[in-house]
Amino acid sequence: MLIVVIAAAIWGIGMFLGTPKAMRWIMIGILYLAVIAMHLVLPDGHVWRLATGTSAAPWLIFGGMAGLVVIYRFGLVWLRKKAISARESQTTAPNPGKFTDTEINRYARHIMLRELGGPGQKALKNARVLVIGAGGLGSPALLYLAASGVGTIGIIDDDIVDNSNLQRQVIHMDADIGAPKVHSAAAKMRAQNPFITVRPYARRLDGEIAPDLFSEYDMILDGTDNFDTRYLVNRVAVAQGKPLISGALSQWEGQVSVFDPAHEAPCYQCIFPQAPAAELAPSCAEAGVVGPLPGVVGAMMALEAVKLISGAGDTLRGRMLIYDALFGETRTIGLKRRSDCPICGTVGEV
Repeated sequence: MLIVVIAAAIWGIGMFLGTPKAMRWIMIGILYLAVIAMHLVLPDGHVWRLATGTSAAPWLIFGGMAGLVVIYRFGLVWLRKKAISARESQTTAPNPGKFTDTEINRYARHIMLRELGGPGQKALKNARVLVIGAGGLGSPALLYLAASGVGTIGIIDDDIVDNSNLQRQVIHMDADIGAPKVHSAAAKMRAQNPFITVRPYARRLDGEIAPDLFSEYDMILDGTDNFDTRYLVNRVAVAQGKPLISGALSQWEGQVSVFDPAHEAPCYQCIFPQAPAAELAPSCAEAGVVGPLPGVVGAMMALEAVKLISGAGDTLRGRMLIYDALFGETRTIGLKRRSDCPICGTVGEV
């Protein structure tokens, strides 16, 4: 009972402090090993041995049973992943440009749209989209890209799921706390749509890997929350002629635009030549953000991607949509390229 009380205290205190589940289990495991070591090292009749059962045998039996349960659970997870992988290879690899009957039924509401139709849905199936960040903006964007049938979706993020994320990052669940965000997001996307390919990259985007990574995709969605990464993403996207769909959030307001100098639109640095002072652009952790707002803006980003891929409607190239959630107002402003922009000032010139 003493050990059970200590283990419960470790779990409860860790939960109160927001400690990841994996770390709490590690601490309980250390406690278990300490009990075993105590029975093996201390002499018979010692007060600590008497307080914990006098013998190591029951603890070893308990540990063995717990180990079998853990192995069984990991085995189930492995088998489930293997089944999903096999199903993906059966549904996507043999006919990457063709639809199964299930897919046609799934995308029927798209196919009925005059602006999309079968050709638009096929373009979505053959498209490759990279999403940077699996947080507030990335969560809804990834879910809707997957649901819409975008054939190949890459996700890059080096963060893990934290309890404080769950107020707005709807792709992650409480059970995912402590897991890499890209793997948590990939699992939900594959569960939502087994007919797509998801490529998770559990690492931070940097200048060394960005060019090679971007070259594998048709367009980029930027859902990051720091200016260094935004400028890096813009620089590489412009160099490769890839359209960049960028979103941003602050408290009750969100904005989204398509930066695409290859089609006469400005790039990100045309509009934001330099990063503002830190106190003028606080992060969501510092300034706060209302929970549903990332869903609104992230869904808009996914919608812009669908339109760019399919050629439907008019995209936000050269325009920025600003949404004020507090007062329910939306406005759109025009954006122009700067001839002196150090990133895209010479793009398109002969």
